[in-house]
Amino acid sequence: MARPTARVLALLEILQAGGGFTVADLAGRLGVDERTVRRYAAHLADLGIPVEARRGRYGGYRLAPGYKLPPLMLTDEEAVAVMLGLVAATRAGLVTAEGAAAESATGKIRRVLPAGLARRIDSLLDTVDFTAPVRKPAPPGIEVLLVLAEAARNQRPVSIAYTTWRGLSGERQLDPYGLVFHAGRWYVTGHDHDRGAVRTFRLDRIGAARPVQGSFDVPADFDPTTQVLAGLAAVPYAHDICVVLHTSLGQAQRRIPPSVGTLAEVPGGVRLTTRAERLDGMAQMLAGLGWPFTIERPDELRDEVRALAARLLTDARRSP
Repeated sequence: MARPTARVLALLEILQAGGGFTVADLAGRLGVDERTVRRYAAHLADLGIPVEARRGRYGGYRLAPGYKLPPLMLTDEEAVAVMLGLVAATRAGLVTAEGAAAESATGKIRRVLPAGLARRIDSLLDTVDFTAPVRKPAPPGIEVLLVLAEAARNQRPVSIAYTTWRGLSGERQLDPYGLVFHAGRWYVTGHDHDRGAVRTFRLDRIGAARPVQGSFDVPADFDPTTQVLAGLAAVPYAHDICVVLHTSLGQAQRRIPPSVGTLAEVPGGVRLTTRAERLDGMAQMLAGLGWPFTIERPDELRDEVRALAARLLTDARRSP
């Protein structure tokens, strides 16, 4: 738990176990010095939680006898929804930089559930399987995420400390139009004052974010998700690809997401313009779509399609 607020709550959880704890013991459990423990105890007292101090050489803290926080009451359906939501968030890479947050939240909820319901949920989590793969997350800091979310909602500009993929760092002023979570990563998109254009930034590359004076209006037709996916499709790759798919625009849009490339209706079909690091993967994608197609560029993609066709033909001729 990296943030002070999280450690204050951790102190409260320790004290709720009952009994008294020395300052040295609490400091060891929280990973802080004794002076910091006393400051955390003062924070709890300021919140109206009756933390009692014991003075002397072995002094410490305890909660006032009989004090209990209000219990968390969940129906069976609510408990299942919360637990599955935490599991799904972890698998999708949605958890933030404090990676233990989902695990610790799961443990806390598990402890307040009735024993029978807890056993049933444990059975569910032990036996459930998922078809979607676990994504490797690139989580942002919680403070960065919350500052940007609040600024986007209130339409207030922010200053961000950003590091590019080349390793160059600097300050940028941004009007955050919206936040998007895609493929295990958080993005913020909006008007970049330094570039004078709409740009997209990965949150895990933002070291800090702070509000600045001013306000802004979001363009009426602006869609953050469309902007982020279009930006990802335009990222430079090793090969620039242009293929005419002999199908309708509607069918192509249903099968090919905006993050893959841009689609444009042309005589005889739909032109797909995209980029790729590997041409063999693009050949497999075109074959998997099942539509006739015409390769406009690059010529090397034709060679990969021929090689794929030869491998498939060889496999089809192979006897069991």
